[in-house]
Amino acid sequence: MLPDHKAGSVTGASGITTPQTIGFLLLDNFTLISLASVIEPLRMANQLAGRELYRWYTLTRDGAPVRASDGLQVTPDVSITVPLSLDWVVVCGGVAPNQSVTREHAHWLQAQSRQLRRIGAICTGSWALARAGLLDHYEASIHWECLASMQEAFPNVTLTTRLFSIDRDRFTASGGTAPLDMMLNLIAHDHGHELSAGISEMFICERVRNEQDHQRVPLKHVLGTTQPKLLEIVALMESNLEEPIELDTLARYVNVSRRQLERLFQRYLHCSPSRYYLKLRLVRARQLLKQTSLSIIEVASVCGFVSTPHFSKCYREYFGVPPRGERSGNSTWQGRNASAANALQQGKIVAVEPTSTEPMSSAMMSLVYAQGEPTFASVPLSR
Repeated sequence: MLPDHKAGSVTGASGITTPQTIGFLLLDNFTLISLASVIEPLRMANQLAGRELYRWYTLTRDGAPVRASDGLQVTPDVSITVPLSLDWVVVCGGVAPNQSVTREHAHWLQAQSRQLRRIGAICTGSWALARAGLLDHYEASIHWECLASMQEAFPNVTLTTRLFSIDRDRFTASGGTAPLDMMLNLIAHDHGHELSAGISEMFICERVRNEQDHQRVPLKHVLGTTQPKLLEIVALMESNLEEPIELDTLARYVNVSRRQLERLFQRYLHCSPSRYYLKLRLVRARQLLKQTSLSIIEVASVCGFVSTPHFSKCYREYFGVPPRGERSGNSTWQGRNASAANALQQGKIVAVEPTSTEPMSSAMMSLVYAQGEPTFASVPLSR
């Protein structure tokens, strides 16, 4: 659920007209792809709106350059000791977050949380928020490699396998390109779906994933090598979605009894084998509905359902929306292609100057460079 905005902000789609200032806290060995995925939608939001909706600064603990996980060195705008008036903070994590998060990071995040509208993290940055005690009793996402270790280290955090989680004023994304989807959802909430759709079109993003989409966590990562028979059964299920194998037959394939099969699934996957098999088929059906032009009847058949009504019933019960509704909700909004000249005449670049104690945000520089682009100010916003 997206949070309400603090008093004093005036609204666009959700009440915001002044630029929101965001601080990106870069941890050692942060992942560059996640940082780009979270910043680029903000840059494009400014470009398409023709004004500064968001401004941002990169920060490190001491203001010194920090290396990304690919070895590239990034020089931050400021250190966390520089006073900035921030609306959001996003912690950018990467490799070995348990080693890169310091006591200074945690103290600074705790102090910031008392005055921020939103606080979030990408990739393994959730570890820093959890260490600061800022994710206790919140739902959160983190890259699947860190799921088990983070759950053990921070039992009060409700971890999910979702690509990203938005819980009240906390937002966390799992890594890779997932921050792009999370930011598009946040921008849609702040400034409307038309702007979010325009950004996705500019980035050749065919579908904006939502909070219902999950990471594809390899089962062997969850179970390790301790349950080879269970891994073998799941592999058989995944290879036989169109013509599901009877559970008694699956049990015979791996030389266990039906009762042992049921116990394995309940103990390690927390559901019955039939329920797990159904989930695999429904997740596959959702992928086909969203990514192909196959008819609903064809999707049902390919995923092992003998009747379309039964498929629709199971799908609705699992995802909360019927197959037809899933597909109709996947259409892309069309951006309005008003000319940059008209947009400049009507709105120009609206930017609030930073205070004298704050450095110039790179958002303003990128917005100036974008004025010559044909898409500049092409998405009208309510003022």
